Order: sequence, then C-alpha cells, then structure tokens
Amino acid sequence: MKCLYYLAPTLDSTHRIADDVLAVGVDEFFLHVISRDEAGLQTRHIPCGNYLETLDLVRDGLIGAAIGVPVGLFGIGLLRYFQPFGPQVPYLVYYATAVVAILFCAWEGGLTGIATENRKLAEFHHELEAGLYLILIYAPQHQEPLVRQMMRTRHPLARLAATDQHFINPFYAVRRTPALLVSGLHPED
Repeated sequence: MKCLYYLAPTLDSTHRIADDVLAVGVDEFFLHVISRDEAGLQTRHIPCGNYLETLDLVRDGLIGAAIGVPVGLFGIGLLRYFQPFGPQVPYLVYYATAVVAILFCAWEGGLTGIATENRKLAEFHHELEAGLYLILIYAPQHQEPLVRQMMRTRHPLARLAATDQHFINPFYAVRRTPALLVSGLHPED
C-alpha cells in the first residue's frame, strides 16, 4: 500500500476530492486530511488525521525503546558488578531490570513524540501554515492508478506533493514530488 500526498487549495475542493476518492472505491479508513482548519473538516465530515499520523509518537517511542536496550544492559552490568542484593540473585531480576529500562525509555520517547510534529508531515509544515489541505490517500496497488487518474482529470488544482512507499514505517522518508509548484494553489481567505 502506497500513501499519496495531495495538496488542495480550499475546503470545498478538499470535500469534493474526499467524495471522489471514496467513489473510486478507497475505503474511508484509508483517507485522511491534515489541516489547520480541523473544525471545518469535522463540519463537512471529512476524515481528519489522527494522533499517530500527526505526531511523532511511534517513531520517538521506538527510538526511546532502542535507547532503553543499552541502558538496561548497563543496569544489569551494574547489578552484577556491585551485587547490592548478594551474589545469588535470580536471573529474573536481571530480565526485569532490562524490561523496566526499555519500557521507561520507550515511555519517555513517546512523551517526546507527543510534543513533536510527525517527521513525514513536517515536510509540509509551510504549506499547512499557509492554509492548504494535505490529503493522505492510502491506495492499494490495484487502486493507485485509478486514484491518480481521477485526481488528474477531476481535480487539476490539487497537486501530488509526495508519495510514501511505507507510511507505516516511521523511519522511511517521504519522497517529495520534485516539480511541485504550489503557486497555483491559493488557500481560502
């Protein structure tokens, strides 16, 4: 499944695009719109992006967990070296030490991620601040040509801004469309 990123100029055009994407056969679960105007999206019943898409919770949580592994191993090394509980400590204590360190660091990473804009959406920060609407369409391989054709013919003002082969993978970079000219896009006033 590929994620197609389209930038649309107005709430009306975004609403028409959402209707047309659903008419092509893309499930509503696979359509999300990111915008400053979340109230307008909700009023028109356009699917908004969720916290997992808009924040870096997953990515930073995984980074925190990865940091927790050496921290846990270091903690185990300290316990084995200083032996504060004596030499006959069961291995369960060492496993618990590693698990607690990993979970604590994952939690801290998640807290950092809650305060951070999703790295993939940060690419579009200026466009979103300018009032444009970022439409994320998760298109299965067999529907992608239909979606692209429909967007080209029915919505020429919406521009393909980027594609993402692996939106689920938080470490995979978004591939921006090189010739994206948003000069034709004007946010509504």
